[in-house]
Amino acid sequence: MVGTAIGIAAWGLITGVAMGKSGLPLPLMVLMSLIVFAGSAQLAVLPLLGAGAPAWVVWATALCVNLRFVIFSAQWRAYFMAYPLRQRLWLAHFTADLNYVLFMRRFPKPEPAPEQLPYFWGGAVTNWVAWQAPSIAGLFLADVVPVQWGIGFAGTLALLALACSLLNDRATAVAGGVAGCAAVAAYALPYKLDIVVAIAAAVSIGLLIDHSTPRPALPVDDRT
Repeated sequence: MVGTAIGIAAWGLITGVAMGKSGLPLPLMVLMSLIVFAGSAQLAVLPLLGAGAPAWVVWATALCVNLRFVIFSAQWRAYFMAYPLRQRLWLAHFTADLNYVLFMRRFPKPEPAPEQLPYFWGGAVTNWVAWQAPSIAGLFLADVVPVQWGIGFAGTLALLALACSLLNDRATAVAGGVAGCAAVAAYALPYKLDIVVAIAAAVSIGLLIDHSTPRPALPVDDRT
């Protein structure tokens, strides 16, 4: 995680500055950074909060943006299911994209081992500090950074780079293209609902491709 901390810190700083320029009260923004702990969701709901969107729209947008964590937790189930619920809730809160990738690379076999929990917390704590410190610093530096620097657009570019790095097969590439087209087509919708439309379109086309892709036949057991 130390090797990726610089990129995480830059993303956290961008998110903090964007939050600082949103006009929300500073204590609320600090609390949001500490509790939400998800840069893409925070940036997605900022314009909604600023526009006074209904609470259900804010929650639905954040939920859609963070749906990938359902996949992460499903993959981690084989490793951490034996732990108490309270401990698993803490693990869920500190889950992030990069420590999920590194964990799965380190432990490819889905079976529990004593060293997995320390490995998880080592990466999670490093990731948390690398994110929170620059993010909160960005809240206080928001008035210092000129608007002409285009911080909001920099956040969009960072999200775009992250999304493109995940388009590693035909299904995800097509889903990403469909999401982009749907977002543009629905751009005029109020409360940034084009984000929800884009996510729904991407998930639908991804599922359609997945179900239509032929799978190799399983060997037949002669004894049955």
